[in-house]
Amino acid sequence: MPQTKHVAAIVLAAGSSRRFASGMKLLADFRGRPLVRHAVEAATRSRAKPVIVVTGHRADDVERCIIGSGARFIRNPRFAEGMASSLIAGVAALPADIEGAVICLADMPLVKSATIDRLIDAFSHAPENMTAIAPAYEGRRGNPVLLSRALFGEIATLAGDQGARRLLRDETTLSLVTDDAGVVFDVDMIGDLHGD
Repeated sequence: MPQTKHVAAIVLAAGSSRRFASGMKLLADFRGRPLVRHAVEAATRSRAKPVIVVTGHRADDVERCIIGSGARFIRNPRFAEGMASSLIAGVAALPADIEGAVICLADMPLVKSATIDRLIDAFSHAPENMTAIAPAYEGRRGNPVLLSRALFGEIATLAGDQGARRLLRDETTLSLVTDDAGVVFDVDMIGDLHGD
């Protein structure tokens, strides 16, 4: 039986929430806690180790929200350049023995830690040519995605608001069907804060 691979989690929490009409999105209340805290706790409750949170815009405030979560944070001084810079910063902070990383988005509060564990399990049992694992809910590809170390070099070539999605190729991405609707729910507008 294959041994579980050493997988980390990177939570991208550096953005400035330009589309959010009222204040800083990641600090907004969602079910009694700051929005960012939900994504971070889902990662820290999973088997992904370490959990690295990349901060940028209002970094002090975001970091205060996650103190005591078990995650560690790094700051991306280039966060204004877009999501790619945060992804690059997160990967650069990973220990050398990490075989893959689950890329979590801080504005997706309903993802379950069990889903992250299922991604890690699927990665540990996947054929060597599978370099990414992506969850799918009711036919829709969602997040977080797990990227193998084989893709870390390509991450360094991303720019602007490109995320990991550009690296997902049908022939090397394993689709993991899940009943976790949280993989397709994110908070973009104030009304989404009341989402289920």
